[in-house]
Amino acid sequence: MNPLDATKSGFLVCIAVCTFIYTFIYLKDTLLEDPNEQKFSENTAECGFYPDELCSALFMGKTAAFKIGNVCQNTYRPETFSCIQTPCNCSTVLKTLHFITRPLSAEEGSFSLAYIITIHKELEMFVKLLRAIYMPQNIYCIHVDEKSSEDYKAAVQNIVNCFENIFISSKRENVVYAGFSRLQADINCMRDLVQSKIQWNYVINLCGQDYPIKTNKDIIKYIKSKWNGKNMTPGVVQPLHMKHRTQFSYREYVRSGMSYVYPTKNIKSKPPYNLTIYFGSAYYILTKEFVEFTLTDARAKDLLEWSRDTYSPDEHYWVTLNRLNECCVFKDAPGATPNADWEGNIRAIKWKDQEGTAHKGCKGHYIRDICVYGLGDLQWIIESPHLFANKFEPATYPLVMDCLERRHRLKVLHQAEVPIEDHWRFQEDSYFNMKLNV
Repeated sequence: MNPLDATKSGFLVCIAVCTFIYTFIYLKDTLLEDPNEQKFSENTAECGFYPDELCSALFMGKTAAFKIGNVCQNTYRPETFSCIQTPCNCSTVLKTLHFITRPLSAEEGSFSLAYIITIHKELEMFVKLLRAIYMPQNIYCIHVDEKSSEDYKAAVQNIVNCFENIFISSKRENVVYAGFSRLQADINCMRDLVQSKIQWNYVINLCGQDYPIKTNKDIIKYIKSKWNGKNMTPGVVQPLHMKHRTQFSYREYVRSGMSYVYPTKNIKSKPPYNLTIYFGSAYYILTKEFVEFTLTDARAKDLLEWSRDTYSPDEHYWVTLNRLNECCVFKDAPGATPNADWEGNIRAIKWKDQEGTAHKGCKGHYIRDICVYGLGDLQWIIESPHLFANKFEPATYPLVMDCLERRHRLKVLHQAEVPIEDHWRFQEDSYFNMKLNV
């Protein structure tokens, strides 16, 4: 063998040995690698600094972010909450779930809000909502649907037990969509709230698929700026196409896991006191004085009884009482706004019939003509002047809630006038989370 051939053979042997060693090390590391870590390394380049970098792009409405976001949210599932299905000591609950434990400003500490939250499913969404609106100076009544599973009720109770200012409604209803039971659930909580030792100023009702767009401080400033001492019940005189709701008698059906409202052929009597019936939002922001009025005033009680067999009575009851004019021996309801219209930016909702006017379409999907928000809706949500938004499904669009949660908490902490405790943060400060449009 000549020297040149010998050199070539040696070179080839060297390459073969190196290839074998590299392959051995690669396979060893791959087999030992955690599957989740492997997924992360494969997608880091596309998903970037997840989720803050991607959330920033979504809030700015960047087109490419929607497509990338749909891929990334399916790859990185959000962490499941501990201390929900299994009881933890309360100190662990507060820290693990990132609850705010002190009033964040003097203004907030001296202006307490009451919340009524009606829930029946999606426990993790309830926790996300509760910790976003929770402040120790506020008070919270949770109405858990009587039809909910025992495991669900127990899990909610585990959380509630850790707070002196959160409680379960003393009377629970089998809530039926568009039925009187939905209105009764709020009334039950109101009766409990007025008995509370906590002196609250306004009550706000929410459902389990709501989420705040504004902070507690923002909400207080909005109430004080325009509505100080007034109630917010957006609505108008009942339109013709809605009159069937109160002209005919309706009944609730609850049996075998199925519930709905159905019409009868019975024609209803006229409203008590010849009241003008209004139509509006089921969601409100009411003064404590108005709540006490609804529980004691003869007109309020009689209207409530008359509404028992109407369709979706919560969409006419509050707005009708809040439009009462002074007449004869009666006085206006406390904080009434008789001349109000759809005023009051309480809830941002994308209704299907408002496509092309109020919004450019739902980027998620519709349920009962209401948009369940997708990634393409995030920019519209944060640019809305409303205090809350509806409707969210974290199981379907997990990144939507991840982005909104991080942005909301970052804004809350930026507004704080007290030292920040570490467990209040969702993430460490970084270049990207400072860009979440707060």
